[in-house]
Order: sequence, then structure tokens, then C-alpha cells
Amino acid sequence: MNGVTVTSADLAQLPLLLGSFLWALGRVGGLCLIAPVFSSSVIPARIRVALVCLLTLLLVPMAPATFDPLSAAGIAIMVGQVLIGTAVGFVLKLVFEAVALGGQLIAQSMSLGFAEVVNPQGGGSSPVLSQFYLLLVTLLFLSMNGHLRLIALLADSFETLPLGAETINANGLYAVLAFATQLFSGAVRVALPAMSALLVVNIGFAAISRSAPSMNLFAVGFPITLCLGLIALWLALGSLPGAFDSLQQEAWGVMRALFGGR
Repeated sequence: MNGVTVTSADLAQLPLLLGSFLWALGRVGGLCLIAPVFSSSVIPARIRVALVCLLTLLLVPMAPATFDPLSAAGIAIMVGQVLIGTAVGFVLKLVFEAVALGGQLIAQSMSLGFAEVVNPQGGGSSPVLSQFYLLLVTLLFLSMNGHLRLIALLADSFETLPLGAETINANGLYAVLAFATQLFSGAVRVALPAMSALLVVNIGFAAISRSAPSMNLFAVGFPITLCLGLIALWLALGSLPGAFDSLQQEAWGVMRALFGGR
């Protein structure tokens, strides 16, 4: 039985191998920390950690490191990699949050969010309709292979944004903050069809209250608003994939720019 001989050259390569692993781990971990689907609390923490380690091991050959991870410069590089991964995941998360906010606006228009208003324990939970919209766009994202596209973008980033390149500068931060405004415009884009129909219903109730002041509109209007709101919601679901795809395409452009692509 032959023994394994460890030479000084192998020991010299150990910091570089560790740096390569930590470089990939920082970028992958930062992305999976906040990106939708990968950071879902529904997935057990052990599975999420195993997924991060698996992606890191697959991407290590594409991340040749030339720095010492135990030095001060190496720690600064690692912090930069985590920040760039987190920024990219945050951009994609804004798309999902915009859709969830649109569902919350619809729920408030059709009185489904009334329980959150009178909740004695305060806020903290989103309406059921908002969760329903979030579930729909998650399924759309997976059916359009968005998770595979995100992994491919992450793999290409080791070539488009190598070590030594500037990670997040002022222009990158401005691009992320500028895209954050899409949270409100995207929510309006998602909720506008249903809210427009419900606005007509509320205008009708306003006319009825002027003509018949003694009528209890709260008892009569709530079931009517709820029923008509569900019909408007059913009709408005056809525009959800288009609105989500439009927001998603803008997000991919910002993420490619953050990763040094075009």
C-alpha cells in the first residue's frame, strides 16, 4: 500500500483552492440569501444550505482565485462578493414583492384586507389574495425556467465580473435604487384592471347612498363588492403573466448590468 505524499507545492496551492471555494460561496450565498424561491422559508434550512453548497461546488472550477482568503484584502473581497450576490437577488425579489403588493391593493379594494386593518395585534401578515398572487408568479417563474436562467447568469458572472473588477459602484447602487421604484409602478400594473372595475362599483354605491341615505350600505355593499371583486379578479388574472414578464425582463437587464454583462 502506497502512502500519499503531500509536498510543499500542494500546501502552497491550498490557500488558492480555499480562496476559489470562498469566492464562489460568497457570490452564491449572497444570491440565495435573498433571491425568491431559493430563500423561501417553506424550504427547510438544511435543504437550502445543501443547495448553496452544491451550487458552490459546481461553480468552483469557473472561479479561479488568486488571493489569500485569510488576509485583510481577501476578507474585503469576500464581503464584496456577498454584496454583489445580495444586490442581484434583491432586484429579483422586488419583482415578486411588486406582484404581492398589487394583490394587497386588490384585497383592500374588495374588502378582503379589512381583517388586517382591525387586527388588534397590528400588521405582520399579508392578505390571502397577496399570497395567492405570490404563489402564482412563483409557479410562472419556475415554469419559464427562471431558476435555471438565474443559475446560468450566476455562472456567467465569473467571466463577466472577475476578481479585481469593481463590484458595486455608485452607478450600480443607483441602478438598484432606480429599479426599486418599479415596486410601486409594477403593483399598479398588476392591480389596475381589478381596481378599475371595483372603482366603478364604489361609484355606484356612492350614487345609491345619495339617493337612499337610510340604506345600510355596509351590510348590502360588502357581499356585492366581494362577489363582483371575485369576478373582476378572475377576469384580471389573464393580464398577470404579461405584467410579470414585463417586470421580469427589466429585472434581468439590471441583474446582467450588476454582473458586468450587457
